[in-house]
Amino acid sequence: MFLDPSDLPDDVTSSSESRHSGNDDWGTGEAFEPLDDLSLVTEVADMMAVFAAERFVRIDAMRRSAVADAARYGGACVEIVERSVRLELAAALRLTESTAARLLHLAEALVGRYRIALESLWGARMTDRHAEAIVDAFEQREERLRDELLPVAVCLAEKLPLGSFRRALRKLIEAESEATLAERFASAITRRRVVVDQPEEGMAWLHALVPAVEAQASSARLTAMAKVFAADPAETRTLDQIRADILCDLLVEGDTAIHPDGARGIRATVSVTVPVLALLDAEAGERTRADGGAESAAGVARADGVVARTVGADRAGAAEAGDRIESDRRIGDSTSGGARRALSSAWVEGLGPIPIDVARDLCAGADGWMRVLTHPETGVVLSVGRTQYAPPPAMRRLAKWRADRCMAPGCGIPAARCELDHTIAWEHGGETSLDNLAPLCKGHHTVKHHGGWTVKQVDGAGAIEWTSPHGRRYVVEPERRVPMFRPSREPAPF
Repeated sequence: MFLDPSDLPDDVTSSSESRHSGNDDWGTGEAFEPLDDLSLVTEVADMMAVFAAERFVRIDAMRRSAVADAARYGGACVEIVERSVRLELAAALRLTESTAARLLHLAEALVGRYRIALESLWGARMTDRHAEAIVDAFEQREERLRDELLPVAVCLAEKLPLGSFRRALRKLIEAESEATLAERFASAITRRRVVVDQPEEGMAWLHALVPAVEAQASSARLTAMAKVFAADPAETRTLDQIRADILCDLLVEGDTAIHPDGARGIRATVSVTVPVLALLDAEAGERTRADGGAESAAGVARADGVVARTVGADRAGAAEAGDRIESDRRIGDSTSGGARRALSSAWVEGLGPIPIDVARDLCAGADGWMRVLTHPETGVVLSVGRTQYAPPPAMRRLAKWRADRCMAPGCGIPAARCELDHTIAWEHGGETSLDNLAPLCKGHHTVKHHGGWTVKQVDGAGAIEWTSPHGRRYVVEPERRVPMFRPSREPAPF
């Protein structure tokens, strides 16, 4: 049974309020707390999660029933029946067959292999998008890994916004995966391609599946060039429109001659966090020890010319494009599998892991390092070294490195593209210090100051609590922790 829009009252809000503001709580004699608009929205979202779980269960039951009937007549019929089920589901739900196939796959996976995720969805503790992300992340992994990490993944899904959850899940799986990222990357890079898709009203999507570093660098360069145009008072196009036009100009015209002078020569900047010892292969390590060591990974990389296997096209251009390598020493004496595997990947800001040999290749030609040394067991940052001594630039880069992205709830915009905000405004007495700085994208920076939200840093180590106009609180954790050292009140022991 469906609700006819004509049956809706003229004032939906007042009608909703009246339904939730009776004299008592369904005859119990207790006062019923009126729900605000946001509470009504979250109620509906919870119901949608429950119905999504129910839909998956019923879709899988339909598939199982049809396949069981077909199996009685021999296995040859099963494939035909599965295709028939897919067609009927698509027709009934007015979907494409590929979307129906996706629903069938998710339903079969959740019911058969991800039961605790399905139960969480049924309890409205996660969304259907979180459940899909869990299936997508584990389906091509080892069964042992799935069984071991699924409970942890469900806990994360019940706590984190979707974007933050996907990033945390990638890190969790990467730390424990037996198949190295380098092996998976070597396979994945063979599938790189460009596809034109979904033409509509004279428009089409141009998709490119390329290595993550090149994708991030290309996007950063397009954005930087587009901002030059956007700064012109006479410009009427949006930033998205300008980016699209520049992409076509560069590909079709082959140069930037038609762009303003300020847009020429713009380089892309990509931040990559690399385990410092992983930069050194065995041969480079032996040479370093023979030469008496080196003061930093950057020095070793440059002195020894660490050149790893080059995958794909020549990457010199990527290094020249201003890729900034941030070394992160995350290993010590531990010999656990997780610690050893932690050496096998680096992390691209805002995107995710890349193979360590790709990162080595970038390191060989990159300048502008920020050297970050961390505790060998806990990973807590101890020093940014002396290569970035000037306080303002070092503090700015460290604050962005710590957060990795915009510190608004659920935002995934990389910190490199964000503005650094004083949590307590300068004009209100706020200090320019690491425990009062956080990167915010332009939109959320505006919302923070003019949208009725209040923001405070809650632990001195980068976590931020946002309080909405409705009074709801959301704590956003930084990607990494930086310890804050304060003078001790105890007398010195000497």
